[in-house]
Amino acid sequence: MKILVCISKTPDTTAKIAFTDNNTKFAEAGVQWIINPYDEWYALVRAIELKEADPSTVIHLVTVGGTDAEPIIRKALALGGDEAIRINTQPLESYQVAAEIAAVAKDYDLILVGKETIDYNGGAVGGMLAELLDLPFVANATNFQLAGTTATIKREIEGGEETIECPLPVVVSCQKGVAEARIPNMRGIMAARTKPLKVVEPAATEPLTEYRKFQLPPAKAGVKLVSPDNVDELVRLLHEEARAI
Repeated sequence: MKILVCISKTPDTTAKIAFTDNNTKFAEAGVQWIINPYDEWYALVRAIELKEADPSTVIHLVTVGGTDAEPIIRKALALGGDEAIRINTQPLESYQVAAEIAAVAKDYDLILVGKETIDYNGGAVGGMLAELLDLPFVANATNFQLAGTTATIKREIEGGEETIECPLPVVVSCQKGVAEARIPNMRGIMAARTKPLKVVEPAATEPLTEYRKFQLPPAKAGVKLVSPDNVDELVRLLHEEARAI
């Protein structure tokens, strides 16, 4: 079985967010970059678990990005990927990323993506990729089991849980519950240095959307302390100010 895991680069959750060029671009200077956690902890680790159950399984990784994305894809190789593909163009928006991946995602039995990215909270790539490849898509999986060429996938829905059976090939987006996070060991880190990382030129996909402007959320207001004896003031604040927050 051949599995493709889509990997994206995102800022560390502790990174200070700022914008440049009149709030039209994200300020990358000084930002620590990581593998998108949904891609790493769930999609990639579930693929590794499937390979552990069937050693003949091959795991390929794919990312859209420049040379600055290579440390991220190397870490994913250290965790357990067999080889990687870097599509040599900057990710601009969901459709462009999905189309670029679709151009290289041929002849895979299973394609796994994270539920969303933690920078833009975008969860559209998986569905778009499935549409471009004319494959079924199951979103937000919390459990993934495989028996032969049939996948049994569970996901949470409003008020309950849904179980889906689907033949391979299929595209699945993964979230918490699918697998337990892992960290690369020294053997994996050393092996990742020599694993194949193929760089391919992009299909020159034209984006369908563009980011016009970014805006930080308003700063949190300071805490107001009210004396327990001043009930009238507390009631006024709850009516006039707390309700507007």
